[in-house]
Amino acid sequence: MKIELEGSLLTMTPENDREKSELNQLWTIIIGCVQEGKKLVPVGQYIPGIKETAVFNIE
Repeated sequence: MKIELEGSLLTMTPENDREKSELNQLWTIIIGCVQEGKKLVPVGQYIPGIKETAVFNIE
C-alpha cells in the first residue's frame, strides 16, 4: 500500500488485489463512522522497528 500525506490530505493507493479489497473495507468503515458520528481513535503506539502495527478503535 502506498501512503502519501500532503498537508491534511491522506492518499492511500493499493498495490495489489488484496490491498484493494482491504482499502474498500476500510473505506466502508470510515464512511459508516462519519454517518454515525463515530471516530477512529489510536490505541497504544506505532513505533517503526519495534511495534509495526498501528491499532485503532472505533468509538
